[in-house]
Amino acid sequence: MNLVQILQKYFGYSSFKPGQEEVISSILGGHHTLAMLPTGTGKSLCYQLPGYILPGSILIISPLLSLMQDQVEQMMSFGEKRVVAINSFLAAEEKMRVIRNIDKYKFIFLSPEMLHSDYMINVLRRLTLSLFVVDEAHCISQWGYDFRPDYLKLGKIRIKLGSPLTLALTATATKQVREDIIRSLELQDVNRIVSTVDRPNISFCLEKLNDFHEKQSRLTELVKKLKKPGIVYFSSKKMAEQMAAILKDHGVTKIMAYHGGMDQEQRILIQQQFIHGQLDVICATSAFGMGVNKENIRFIIHFHMPLQMESYLQEIGRAGRDGNPSIAILLNAPGDEQLPMQLVEGELPSEQQIDWLFQRLNTGRGENGPWPVSNLQEMGGFSEIQWRFIREFVDGAADLKESKRTLKEYVNRRLTVKKENIFRVRKWMESPLCRRALILNYFGEPPNSQAAVCCDHCGIDLRKYEAQTAAEAKDMEQVHWKEYLTEILRPQESQGK
Repeated sequence: MNLVQILQKYFGYSSFKPGQEEVISSILGGHHTLAMLPTGTGKSLCYQLPGYILPGSILIISPLLSLMQDQVEQMMSFGEKRVVAINSFLAAEEKMRVIRNIDKYKFIFLSPEMLHSDYMINVLRRLTLSLFVVDEAHCISQWGYDFRPDYLKLGKIRIKLGSPLTLALTATATKQVREDIIRSLELQDVNRIVSTVDRPNISFCLEKLNDFHEKQSRLTELVKKLKKPGIVYFSSKKMAEQMAAILKDHGVTKIMAYHGGMDQEQRILIQQQFIHGQLDVICATSAFGMGVNKENIRFIIHFHMPLQMESYLQEIGRAGRDGNPSIAILLNAPGDEQLPMQLVEGELPSEQQIDWLFQRLNTGRGENGPWPVSNLQEMGGFSEIQWRFIREFVDGAADLKESKRTLKEYVNRRLTVKKENIFRVRKWMESPLCRRALILNYFGEPPNSQAAVCCDHCGIDLRKYEAQTAAEAKDMEQVHWKEYLTEILRPQESQGK
């Protein structure tokens, strides 16, 4: 079997990116596989290509609705019609139609929440599942930076589905998290394919500024000067919108804000405009980037301090997928750690909220049956993220006292992990050592001396990343149009194969 020929036939590529062929060969060899491939190396190909070889359906578990939609639309643009995402974006009638015809789909995307339903499990049992894919697998591990309680049940669900061949995919996971993923999925005899997290063409630069206003001014200066396209990441939706407006006032016209508070249609439109070169800069929260297939992003700027090394590495990894030099800049001012601390504390319910909730639950017992839990989220002021954790401890609880104790212990443990992650980022920011070497050390890798331009400690000239002359910029504009036309024509070419 010539995998390169199959790659060329279905995807139009003449060679694999690092790690892809090893993962695909492992899957086709019938081995459970844990793959850690850096952002930008095409993890989705690792289950899409086997789908054209294996006889049955490919089930992909994904934590984000927007990521699922992006993957489905990309596959459809390449001419694949046997793909569907079963989620809340589907109208009830359309969802039932898909379920009735589930065996007609080759690639099926589901959220972990959908798998809570015995009905959905029974629907999936009708299929011949050739591959069970867990995307963003670090969400399984309680030590992972983006832990999702719903992911913890995937091991049991795998068994209910007949223990199919499994592929766990992640871009950034420490050794401890990787072993936690394997244990939670109850996998035996697993092939571990772990590529380096290093992207030598991306240089690191941290700039220390005196206060917020100086940081704002420096961001404006950088965005105007640097080669584009680029992404500026914020930890605040409001700040992303404000800075997009300020930058627009300063002459950066092809710019938009993007965050999870926008409606789905607006987010999709902004993504498409960015992909096709109609926008040069996106001021975004972490909601932007997953599934956005754009190879020529030249800069990533973080206006706010990252919450952990893993998410920082994922976000800067969206730059330079074409292999050309790119820059990751982190702006830092005194007191920057306050916002991440507030954010991690806000992700989890406070002790007062937990006490209030269980008081209500106890009050509801013995009168008219259990209190309707679904009404308590709004009454208690719980965010969606907070409520996701709470439901795991409350739903079906036989002993409320024990559930309350367990929930409080979990919240305290999780808060400690989150704060330690922030302290690690702070330590990395303050260290005088090579920034790349410290990141590699965090993920258990040796230093890499192959980076032509490494970091601000090793020596870096930001002028190399600045925009070209007017004549060169005009040439680049023509390149953008060629890329745009290629994107338009590519689906037709794929369908004709």
